[in-house]
Amino acid sequence: MSIQDITIVITSFKSDEKIRDCLNSIQNKCKVLLIENSNNSEFKKKIEIEFDNVECFLTGENLGYGRANNVGLKKVKTKYALILNPDTLLEQSTLNDFFNITKTIGNFAIIGPYIQEKNLENNTVDNNKIKMSATSKIDLHKNSKPLLNLNLRLVENVKGFAMFLNLQEFNEIGFFDENFFIYFEEIDLCRRAIKDNKKIYLAPSIKINHSGGQSHNNSINSEMELSRNWHWMWSTFYYHKKYDGFTFALIKTFGKLLSSMFKLLVYLIILNKKWKIYYQRFSGLINAIIGKKSWYRPKV
Repeated sequence: MSIQDITIVITSFKSDEKIRDCLNSIQNKCKVLLIENSNNSEFKKKIEIEFDNVECFLTGENLGYGRANNVGLKKVKTKYALILNPDTLLEQSTLNDFFNITKTIGNFAIIGPYIQEKNLENNTVDNNKIKMSATSKIDLHKNSKPLLNLNLRLVENVKGFAMFLNLQEFNEIGFFDENFFIYFEEIDLCRRAIKDNKKIYLAPSIKINHSGGQSHNNSINSEMELSRNWHWMWSTFYYHKKYDGFTFALIKTFGKLLSSMFKLLVYLIILNKKWKIYYQRFSGLINAIIGKKSWYRPKV
């Protein structure tokens, strides 16, 4: 087993300022499929000239996280794939550490690395709330104990910024649910894997640096924050509706609906620009409740 047994899949959108640090942290012998959510041919040209191990595919439009990752995963010809966000940095031993674990455990669907976040304190208040909510708490299986000397843990889900996949385990369940644009798609994938008796591990010994919410260029931060708020609410309702039904999803999100309505009105009255955030939250949730698809796209 070697570096040739893995392909790294990265989905990007307006990530020109961020992606190079990520790519520079990857061993140049490792194949990388970069799925760019645009038709930016100049970006593709520059990246492929600068990095011999990177093949960039242009989707022509912003497909979102899950759907674009599916585009990449379907092109992978190796046994394993590592999904990365553009705002991640691998350490020198990261890939070898993954391989060493696969030699030990054999049967698995997903391995998640240690959660190592940066810059959380620099996010806006609204961004923080979304980030902390979207970071689903790692749920350990009952009576889970560290495996061998690797301190591995069987878990219910791992975070989507870095997911090491054993691709043959996904032949029957598929990859990401493309109804999600962003948020909850990795939790949904993990849930389907667990339902199909697949094993998901958390590996605290593997560290991948993740800035969090910093995958795009800084110049579009405001618009991306609006998009995150809309999709967080839409995806929350859709996820609960998918697994627990419409009524449960409505009960689960009713407080969020009232809160967003109240804050929207207050900030409109006092002419505070935060009204845009709460309008997005209200709109995303209403669209999910009435059964509309996740249609909102960042206006950049």
